[in-house]
Amino acid sequence: MTRRRRIAIVTALLFLPVTLFVATYGMGLRINLTPSYPLGIWRIEMLSRAISIGDRIFICPPLTEEFRRARERGYLRRGFCPDWLSPLIKTVVALPGQSIEIGASVVIDGVNLQRSAVQPNDGSGRPITPYAGGVVPPGFLFLHSPFKGSYDSRYFGPIPADGVLGLATPILTFVP
Repeated sequence: MTRRRRIAIVTALLFLPVTLFVATYGMGLRINLTPSYPLGIWRIEMLSRAISIGDRIFICPPLTEEFRRARERGYLRRGFCPDWLSPLIKTVVALPGQSIEIGASVVIDGVNLQRSAVQPNDGSGRPITPYAGGVVPPGFLFLHSPFKGSYDSRYFGPIPADGVLGLATPILTFVP
């Protein structure tokens, strides 16, 4: 094998993963490596209607000190949202105007949210402060994941709906 041919093969092998990543990213495919929802390949599907309770969405976290701290603590991964944060996959459980109470679990408009126990510590044993509760403001969403250790609105509160990228649809996923 000639030197020129070896260089061409190595170059092709190096660019193949980059090319595949760019192609799948352009098709709205994302890989979830967090336990909040099944691991695997997901698709972002554009919304052609208003967001509803029960929608599982991809959303970019806002650029706040709280989310910068969450990144430092390892709750969030790197991604292509502003400030290089990864989008979250969460389920919408409350819309603007709904009342949120946080105690041992989440209560929305007087109804207990299933699988919403509030943890006093994160997975590393560090104290984590829950959201104080209140009314979801206009233009915001309250998000949840049934995973016990999920970093969701139980802790960061409602976040701006303008960060929604689209619906999160599983393509090839599994629960470990």
